[in-house]
Amino acid sequence: MIAVTDTAPTDVVLTNPIVDYRTTPSSYQHWTLAVDGTTATLSANFNEDAGIRPGYKLKLNSYDLGVDIELNDAISRVRFEHPQVQVVVITSARDRVFCSGANIFMLGVSSHAWKVNFCKFTNETRNGFEDSSTNDGLKFLAAVNGACAGGGYELALACDEIVLIDDRSSAVSLPEVPLLGVLPGTGGLTRMTDKRHVRHDLADIFCTTSEGVRGQRALDWRLVDHIAKPAKFSDTVAARVHALADGSTRDTSATGIALNPIERTITDTHVRYQHVHIEMHRSQRNATLTVHAPMHTLPATLAGIEAQGDQFYPLALARELEDAILHMRTNELDLGTWVIKTKGDAASIVAMDELLMAHKDHWLVRETIGLLRRTFSRLDVSARSLFAFIEQGSCFTGTFLELALACDRSYHLALPDSPALAPTIATTAVNFELFPMATGQTRLTRRFYGEVQPLDAVTATAGRALDAEAAYALGLVTSSPDDLDWADEVRIALEERAAMSPDALTGMEANLRFNGPENMFTRVFGRLTAWQNWIFQRPNAVGAKGSLKVYGTGEKSAFDWTRV
Repeated sequence: MIAVTDTAPTDVVLTNPIVDYRTTPSSYQHWTLAVDGTTATLSANFNEDAGIRPGYKLKLNSYDLGVDIELNDAISRVRFEHPQVQVVVITSARDRVFCSGANIFMLGVSSHAWKVNFCKFTNETRNGFEDSSTNDGLKFLAAVNGACAGGGYELALACDEIVLIDDRSSAVSLPEVPLLGVLPGTGGLTRMTDKRHVRHDLADIFCTTSEGVRGQRALDWRLVDHIAKPAKFSDTVAARVHALADGSTRDTSATGIALNPIERTITDTHVRYQHVHIEMHRSQRNATLTVHAPMHTLPATLAGIEAQGDQFYPLALARELEDAILHMRTNELDLGTWVIKTKGDAASIVAMDELLMAHKDHWLVRETIGLLRRTFSRLDVSARSLFAFIEQGSCFTGTFLELALACDRSYHLALPDSPALAPTIATTAVNFELFPMATGQTRLTRRFYGEVQPLDAVTATAGRALDAEAAYALGLVTSSPDDLDWADEVRIALEERAAMSPDALTGMEANLRFNGPENMFTRVFGRLTAWQNWIFQRPNAVGAKGSLKVYGTGEKSAFDWTRV
C-alpha cells in the first residue's frame, strides 16, 4: 500500500492491504509537478524501489499502477488548483530515457485481474487528457527527450502533440507484440490509426519492430508531430507550447482551489464518505452504493461557489464517487453486482442542476462537470453488473438520474395505493447536454438508439416527477414492481445475477452498454476488454514459457503455434 496523504489515515486497517487511489504531491515518488505561469511541466523520474507491490524494480522509467495513480492526481491538481495553466508538458527528468512503458516484471508476476484493472485505469487516465483538451481547453504536449517505448509512447500518443528529440538514438516504439506476446494495452494501436492516421502497413511494421523508429522516419510516418536536434529541442518545445496555448480556452486570470485529502472510513462491511456510502454483502457477492443529495443549500453566486472550494457539493461528490468506484473495482473483486441507490430531496438536485447549467462556462463549474462526466464514464466501463433500485426516499433526478441510466437494469417501486409516497424520477437539462458517454452520445440517446419519437416523449416530460408507471411507459426504467412484489423481484434478480458466469457477464455488459456509434474511446476499451483480456490469459503470454514469464531471463518463449 502506498503512502497517500499528508495527514494520518482514517482507514481501519484490514487483513489484506488495499490499493489507495488518494495521494498528494508531497507524497509523490515518481513525478514532479512544476507550474510556471500558464505552463505546467510533469517530469518523470520513477523511483525504482517504490513499486506499489513487491517483486520488481521500476527501472528505465517503467511504470506500474502507483505511477499512474500519481499521474491521475497530478492532472486533477492542474485542472483545479492551477486553472490558469493552458498547456501541460510531459517529459522526463532522466537522461536519454523518456519512459519505457509498463514494467514487464510487474506484469509477469501480477494476477490476470490486476493486469486488466491496471490497463483500464491507465486507459482512463490517458483518455482524460483528451477529454480535458476537447471539453475544457487544457492542452498536452509530450516532450520526448529519450527512448520512448510501449506504454511510454502510449502516454505520448494521448497528448495533443509529440516533439521527439532527434539525437540519433531516441526512438518511439510499441514492442509488445515481438517482445511480450501481448497487445499495446493502453490505446496504442487505436490512437495510431484513429488519431494519427498512421498507414496500416506502416503500423504493422512499427508494431513488429522492437527497436522502434526514430528521427525523420518517425515524422514521415506520422508517429510524432515534430523532431528537433538536441541544441534546438528546448526552443522547439517552447514554440509548440506557445502554439497550443493559443488554442486553449482556460481562464488565465483564475485562482485555483486546494484539493484536500478525501476523508473516508473503511471496515470489512462498509466504506463511508461524506456523501457516498457503500455496504458490502459478501455472502451474496454484491454491494450497495448509496449516493446522498446535498444536505445544505448550495451557494447562489460564483463567489460563493469559489469560496466553498473542494467542499462545493458537486465537486466533493464527484471526488468521493470516483474514489469509491476505483476502490471497489480494484479491492473488491468478488462483489460482482453493484446496487446503486440515492437518498435525499429531489428538489436539491434540481437546484444543483440549475446552478451547473447557469454557470457551466465558469472554470470551476466546468471542471466539476468534467470530473462528473469522467466519473460516470468509469461506471460505464466497470466490469460489474449495475442495478439501480428506485425506492422511497430516492432522488434519481437530473445528475443523479445519470447513475440509473448507466445501470444495466433499473427497478422502480410502484405504490399505487399511496401515490403521495411513491418514489419518482425526473430529467433536467443536464441529462440532455452535460454528461455524454465516451461515445459522445448522452445516455438517453444511447438508451433509445437516437430514435426521435421516444426521445421527444422524454424531452416533453423534462422537469416532471415521474412515478413508476409513467417512467416505465416512457422506457426509462426496466421494471416497476409494486410493494407486494418488490422484495421478491429484486431478491431474485440479485440471486440470478450472482449465479451466472462473471466472464460471460463482463463480455455481455460491455457489448450492451456501448451500442450505437463507435469512436476512438470505445474501440480502445473494446480492444482491451476483448483482445487484451483474452491474450493476457493465453499460455503464449502467461504460461510457464510465455513471453511475460521468461522476459529478462535469457530464455526463449515457447509458443503454441496454432492460430486461434
